[in-house]
Amino acid sequence: MIQSTASLPLPNTSYRENKKEKAKRSEDLGTISYDLKEMAGQSRKWMILVATIWIQAFTGTNFDFSTYSSDLKSVLGISQVQLNYLAVASDLGKVFGWSSGLALLYFPLWTVLFAAAIMGFVGYGVQWLVITNVVSLPYILVFLCCLLAGLSICWFNTVCFVLCIRNFPANRSLALSLTVSFNGVSAALYTLAYNAINPISTQLYLLLNALIPLIVSFAALIPILRQPPLEPLPPDGVRRDSLMFLLLNILAVLNGVYLLLFGSKTSDVTSARLLFGGSILLLILPLCLPGLVYARNWYLHNVHSSFRLEGSGFILVDVDELEIHKGMATREASLEGYQLLNDDVVRSAITPDQKSFIEDDNGSCCSKLITRNQLGMLGEEHPLYLLLCRSDFWLYYVAYFCGGTIGLVYSNNLGQIAQSLGQSSETTTLVTLYSSFSFFGRLLSATPDYIRAKFYFARTGWLTVALLPTTIALFLLASSGSLSALQAGTALIGLSSGFIFAAAVSITSELFGPNSVGVNHNILITNIPIGSLVYGFLAALVYESHSMAGSKTESVICMGRDCYFLTFVWWGCLSVIGLASSIVLFLRTRRAYQRFEQDRITSSMLYS
Repeated sequence: MIQSTASLPLPNTSYRENKKEKAKRSEDLGTISYDLKEMAGQSRKWMILVATIWIQAFTGTNFDFSTYSSDLKSVLGISQVQLNYLAVASDLGKVFGWSSGLALLYFPLWTVLFAAAIMGFVGYGVQWLVITNVVSLPYILVFLCCLLAGLSICWFNTVCFVLCIRNFPANRSLALSLTVSFNGVSAALYTLAYNAINPISTQLYLLLNALIPLIVSFAALIPILRQPPLEPLPPDGVRRDSLMFLLLNILAVLNGVYLLLFGSKTSDVTSARLLFGGSILLLILPLCLPGLVYARNWYLHNVHSSFRLEGSGFILVDVDELEIHKGMATREASLEGYQLLNDDVVRSAITPDQKSFIEDDNGSCCSKLITRNQLGMLGEEHPLYLLLCRSDFWLYYVAYFCGGTIGLVYSNNLGQIAQSLGQSSETTTLVTLYSSFSFFGRLLSATPDYIRAKFYFARTGWLTVALLPTTIALFLLASSGSLSALQAGTALIGLSSGFIFAAAVSITSELFGPNSVGVNHNILITNIPIGSLVYGFLAALVYESHSMAGSKTESVICMGRDCYFLTFVWWGCLSVIGLASSIVLFLRTRRAYQRFEQDRITSSMLYS
């Protein structure tokens, strides 16, 4: 008798199903545990970025020198030339900025941070004691205090640069651009704090310069001590981080607009305190980012699976050092894992129009100037001896020396400029205006990276564009002594110099190599103390030559347009030299930038 199949015993599959379910559940739990760990690391990373923003926002203390310079000059009984030397001393700290890198070789990061805070506390604190007549010191000791205060700024900057590079290796240029931008708003923030506490005595600026960076260092200590381990990000993670940077830039613009509109309001103490509280709230707002990181990961795992951002018109990653490392990977055997097409592929990527353009360029009357010792490709490492032999470096040096450095010296003299035009009451407003537009200029330095998918232009070309407002502003100031001209000129110079300061690191790394940027950029910015000395000395001589005749006071005062007219003319002519130098630099480097862009487009097509 044949048994019915319906009555056959079924195999016992429940055990195997339970085992699979347990294995799946265990795998899911492991995935969740890993995701939570990853999200916690991501949150700590963004906390560190917020900490660097705080540090930069309150350590640009050299930008408010002009607010108390007249009082310091009066108390010390010194001349305008001697006052200029004090401004030079603050900039001279950049010459010794390499000492912070040396300290990081032997000490942990947090000790370098507090060493910078202590140097600033002593440097500005002693000056505050002098200006309030608590102590009396010889001029040379006040000079050394200014030097120590300037050195503290360089040490703070080094700490922020290292934190950004360590925690955002794939988006380091965006992180650096963002944090450096906030350094430009320091003067506006200190003006708000000054108005909120005691808008009568300008000596308060020095006390705030001494105390606030120390307090901020304590606030930033916990994120710095709890840095997450460095783990490589997948491409989608790099892109998500880029979108977070876009959000941060939007918040930064809100900060800049707020400070520009309300940074110098002095109606009453209560309103000033509310405005200062609003500025602090805007700086605290980025702390929401860690929560956004968690929410973003949950959203991506649960909701976002059916949506993609592949069609975005922005290129927010693979910029500056990241792209340079990609381009140099084949030559340097880089461990980054990026690849560059060989020279044959690059040559084939150049269009016939570009070939004819290059041939025409070589046949022009300026071909010797443009093509001699021309840069072959971006990112080639330049040691010191090779750097100093490069014509491109000296063109770049002159462009910076006759552009951004003039803007910095202008900000140092802003107090005396306003006083000579009878606008002493507008000094804090002008300082805030310069600070805010310097901030906007620094933010704008990242714009080429955001729009390059639709419009590409060599970064050296953007440098030329950035130098133009300084030239326009200086001749505008020479032609008119009105308050509106003074405000417009200050805004243009702040915008121009801010862009140059922020873009300089990227340009240096692109032209002369990312691995050598620490040394090469420090060599470049030696033009700042030199320019501060030369330009400031020139301005001081013109100022004193037109000072009030027969003045019995030790501290001479100059009133009228003649006090700075010749200075503006000379500075304007020098800025024209810087503009011409930047144009030649652009013409010499555009071929390397074109080649690099062709390589980026071709490689993205092959690996997409």
